[in-house]
Amino acid sequence: RNRLHGRGSGNGLGDRRSGSSGGSGRLAAAAASAEAAAIRAMMNAPKKVLVAAKKEEPKPAEAAAGIKGTIHKKAGAPAPAAGAAAGGAAKPGDKKSVKSEKLSSSWADDAAKKRGLKTIGSGPAGARPGGGSNWRAPARGGRGGRGGRDDAGSSFTPPAEQQIIEVHVPETISVADLAHKMSVKAAEVIKQLMKLGQMVTINQQLDQETAMILVEEMGHKAVTAKLDDPDAFLEEEGSAAEQQHESLPRAPVVTVMGHVDHGKTSLLDYIRRARVAAGEAGGITQHIGAYHVETPRGMITFLDTPGHAAFTAMRARGAKATDIVILVCAADDGVMPQTKEAIHHAKAAGVPIVVAMTKVDKPDANAERVKSELVAEQVVPEEFGGDAPFIGVSSKTGQGIDELLEQVLLQAEVLELRAPVVSMAKGIVIEAKLDKGRGPVATVLVQSGTLKRGDVVLAGSTYGRVRAMLDEDGKATTEAGPSIPVEIQGLTEVPQAGDEFMVLSDERRAREVATFRSGKYRDVKLAKQQAAKLENMFSEMGAGDVQTLPLIIKSDVQGSQEALAASLLKLSNAEVKVQIVHAAVGGISESDINLAIASKAVIIGFNVRADAGARKLAEGNAVDLRYYSII
Repeated sequence: RNRLHGRGSGNGLGDRRSGSSGGSGRLAAAAASAEAAAIRAMMNAPKKVLVAAKKEEPKPAEAAAGIKGTIHKKAGAPAPAAGAAAGGAAKPGDKKSVKSEKLSSSWADDAAKKRGLKTIGSGPAGARPGGGSNWRAPARGGRGGRGGRDDAGSSFTPPAEQQIIEVHVPETISVADLAHKMSVKAAEVIKQLMKLGQMVTINQQLDQETAMILVEEMGHKAVTAKLDDPDAFLEEEGSAAEQQHESLPRAPVVTVMGHVDHGKTSLLDYIRRARVAAGEAGGITQHIGAYHVETPRGMITFLDTPGHAAFTAMRARGAKATDIVILVCAADDGVMPQTKEAIHHAKAAGVPIVVAMTKVDKPDANAERVKSELVAEQVVPEEFGGDAPFIGVSSKTGQGIDELLEQVLLQAEVLELRAPVVSMAKGIVIEAKLDKGRGPVATVLVQSGTLKRGDVVLAGSTYGRVRAMLDEDGKATTEAGPSIPVEIQGLTEVPQAGDEFMVLSDERRAREVATFRSGKYRDVKLAKQQAAKLENMFSEMGAGDVQTLPLIIKSDVQGSQEALAASLLKLSNAEVKVQIVHAAVGGISESDINLAIASKAVIIGFNVRADAGARKLAEGNAVDLRYYSII
């Protein structure tokens, strides 16, 4: 109003200066009345617009259009009223009225737009941010609106705190991820771990065991997570493929187990008409040997396991891959610690036992004693009403050997062993080593399907294409069916003994799974190492000065390396602790010597030797190199 007055008075001054004094009074009066009319119109207009907008609230979509129509009508409406007094002078006021109406309508319009966007919220509430820039306001209003709704919902949070969440815990999980799964702050998890005596950071990986204890401590339910990894799909595919192919009878896989020096290998030698035992260091078996033998009644595959105390893991693998166990027990020696252990392995694997009492031709043989001792171990002979056949055999004279094979094949018939022959091969890695000329070599036992040369094989976290395949006599072969042991070359690295292997259709897939698994193994190993480091630190703080003997172990095959490492660690006592810096398969190389120099370790070569470069480096740095061929 003031501005309009100002402009009016300005015009009056101009008129006075122009010198027309008579008409100026009349013009001023006309202008004043026009202005008054315009002001009245202007003040009335917004009210009408707002009322119109409110009426149209239920139809947000058409509201904007309706208002636009009223703007034009209102813009025209005051013009004739003002024009009645004076056409020319009314113009500036007219413009003003249109402008103010536009402004008010844009506000109402904005509110309507907002109502169109969000079904919740009213015009004025949304209008506040709309003044600045119309397009940005709705988003801001929207976020506010959503926040408002959240606040309304959040009044129900107290009971939610008591929720028990089922937390799926994978093999390794970071502290942050675990906190997220339990819907708590990471600080809470770290605090809880401190109470459990573990100092961790937010990104540290926890192993499955620790994570599950923690979840239970925090009042939730811990479940081991199903792996959403390529492995799960492989299993499904494999089982589907097997169902498609017809299963045919296969040869039994028989593992020979028993105490050291009870004559397992000699028994197999007689069956195979070969001389294996004579060529073994100290006459004891330190590898799993796999052979298949043709008998008049059919083929049998034999696995010869070591009886030495150190080879527990190797015997357990033998039992896992087998259908029938021949338990060898010397008639002059009776039941010994490894005989008992072999019985436990066989029972754990749920495998039928056939007892072979060896050395029955010796003068001090006592078969009855052996029987009574085995009954004490829950291996009951058939003549006592049990289910274990007892056969006395002699590897020197060949007494009872045919009867033993007869019993084995009889058991195999009862078991009805079948496997598909046409499908892709699956099986188990019995032994693995790093050969100097051939690279990683694995002895595998095919359990179903046929393994061919050129197949893509995935074994544990390694993969590769089968470049060459040898049978147990070292002769090249192109394929191996169920229950046939073969040696394969062409893997990327040495697989773990006991790993399952399978043939895949394409190499890319095999590489993907192998990479995934090796990453997983690495994470698990790291998590365990971190836990072990802390334990070591605390134990060292308590123990004071304990001397350590650092060792580097290199052996010819995976199984021997495991056995040797485990046996050496058992030698630790209160004063001296055995520390295995590195244990691997293969010859002793310069990098091993360099590691020994850095860690001041003794290098043990089990059935392997150092190459010329490594020997020279070892002599120059006074590194202690020891070679052994028998545990």
